[in-house]
Amino acid sequence: MRGTSLRPLWGWGLLALGLGGFPLLASEFYIRLATEILIMALFAMSFNLLLGYGGMLSFGHAGFYAVGAYTVAILMKKTSVPFFLAFPAAPAVTALVAAVTGYFCVRLRGFYFSILTLAFGQLIWGVIFKWSALTEGDDGIVGIRAPTFLTSSGGSYYFTLVLTAACIGLLWMIIESPFGRTLLAIRENTDRTQFIGVDVNRLRLLAFVLSATFAGVAGALFAPFNGSVFPTFALWTKSGEVVMMSILGGMHTFLGPAVGAAIMLSLDQMISVYTEYWPFVLGVILLVLVLFFPAGITGFVRVLARRESAGTRLA
Repeated sequence: MRGTSLRPLWGWGLLALGLGGFPLLASEFYIRLATEILIMALFAMSFNLLLGYGGMLSFGHAGFYAVGAYTVAILMKKTSVPFFLAFPAAPAVTALVAAVTGYFCVRLRGFYFSILTLAFGQLIWGVIFKWSALTEGDDGIVGIRAPTFLTSSGGSYYFTLVLTAACIGLLWMIIESPFGRTLLAIRENTDRTQFIGVDVNRLRLLAFVLSATFAGVAGALFAPFNGSVFPTFALWTKSGEVVMMSILGGMHTFLGPAVGAAIMLSLDQMISVYTEYWPFVLGVILLVLVLFFPAGITGFVRVLARRESAGTRLA
């Protein structure tokens, strides 16, 4: 029993050691790739608070990612606000936008909720694309100068790692809290949960705002890392990417979306080296993975672990 209880701690410890020592062994290219994976992992896990735990499929989540990125970009580039003031403004602005849009979205269910989130996501994209005086329109905002400690690949990596780990820790606390358990009950049976006196719309709205806020943090991390932001950050295709990451990694496991983000970005880099038709090859690989691993990669691994554990007990 003692060894079993310590096994997760060993796993987390090895993961922390590996992530912490990665820049000491890897080249700059792989450090930057790992940094982007961390950012997209946070983005995917923020989305999965809605999909995997709340049962709400949003097709407009990229809009909140873009709001976070553009908030940092506009404040730093247009008004010369320091990064340490611009960065915390991003999740605050994103939460405000999410509260307004979520007020209308959470009143709908299923397909209608998804379509309305898509509409609001495209509305955010339209504002970014057309408001050239503020957002530079289709040209995007380029030349975002990161603070000195973020100019090196190692500094950017560790800063992103610390903030991503902190946000993932907060997401874990949210999911394991009574609110998170109630959110699961809403996902499983909305009508019955409402019947016992739970204010379903209020909790769905809170989940919507929290999910969007963490997406805004991911966008705020990506803006100085990339050095530029563009309207495509809010496009529906970006929302489709994060949906695929969650499904691929396993939307009913906590770290599944992070695994999905790592797989997608890694495949993207590896395949694009060999062929210009990498989107087709990537699509075929993802199709096979989704068809043969319906519970996602982490879900499949968890099933195997349970079978092994059961076999060990029987032996």
